[in-house]
Amino acid sequence: MQAYLNAATSESTRKAYRSAIRQFEKWGGRLPTDSETLVHYLLSRAETLNPRTLDLHLTAIGQWHRFQGIANPAVEPLIQKTMNGIRRVHARPKQKAKALRLEHIATMARHLRTQPDSSKKYRDLALVLMGFFGAFRRSELVAIRVEDLMWEDEGLIVRLPRSKTDQTGQGIQRALPFGNKTVCPGSALRNWLDTAGIKEGPVFRAVNRWDQVQQKPLNPGAINQLLKQLGTECGFDFVASLSSHSFRRGLSTSAAREKVDFELIKKQGGWKSDATVWEYIEEGQRLTDNATTTLMEKMAALEDID
Repeated sequence: MQAYLNAATSESTRKAYRSAIRQFEKWGGRLPTDSETLVHYLLSRAETLNPRTLDLHLTAIGQWHRFQGIANPAVEPLIQKTMNGIRRVHARPKQKAKALRLEHIATMARHLRTQPDSSKKYRDLALVLMGFFGAFRRSELVAIRVEDLMWEDEGLIVRLPRSKTDQTGQGIQRALPFGNKTVCPGSALRNWLDTAGIKEGPVFRAVNRWDQVQQKPLNPGAINQLLKQLGTECGFDFVASLSSHSFRRGLSTSAAREKVDFELIKKQGGWKSDATVWEYIEEGQRLTDNATTTLMEKMAALEDID
């Protein structure tokens, strides 16, 4: 039963909850707790923690009480009212990953191709192209196995055994058509697999300093590090805001700028929420589809008349 209970919550969520509980206990709190203690905790951390982080802490504390069968103080009106006030006073815009544009991906790919031949070079090129055109999350990229790849005449189908939006393993597939070999993610992936001699198991693997391909899959955090390294080498001025989510934001906003159909964008990224997709589309088109464009053209014409 314990195994099934553990499987009901993702490991990343459990890790976040454990961290939140540890911070509460480090502050001096004890579980179970009460609303008075929680109010003192919120007041003491309101100016140092982002309200979203405090929300997570309340959720973790509340979940602990819920599964212990104890009354949850986090849902009491006093706590909720206090939290609402903290949000209004201390709310800060959410930091978003920089959306990689097509030209950024092209620059990274050209940079990698100029590097001396190595296993890492082919792995990194495949990872960048797969990550962008497949709109993969980093957890999805490192979880892909050779057994999940279906090679068709028209392209590559990747089966995702698990995903953030498919925690029960119903199965998601991501399609990547073949294209020009200089930009084709399927071709880059095949080159990497052939170079590394990978026939089974994890697709994206760690490569040590001696360019030896390891058996273990790449650590998810290594994808962020790779993007920052490539961004620095390519001279990008937004390296600090690069992360693995830059792939997903980049694919969706770039497709939106090219007027790709809403349903096609949603399908490629595997998004469940229409609102999320529309947010990306609006971000991608906010400078191309803008009310001021027509007005500026009209004003320019008036200036010419004068």
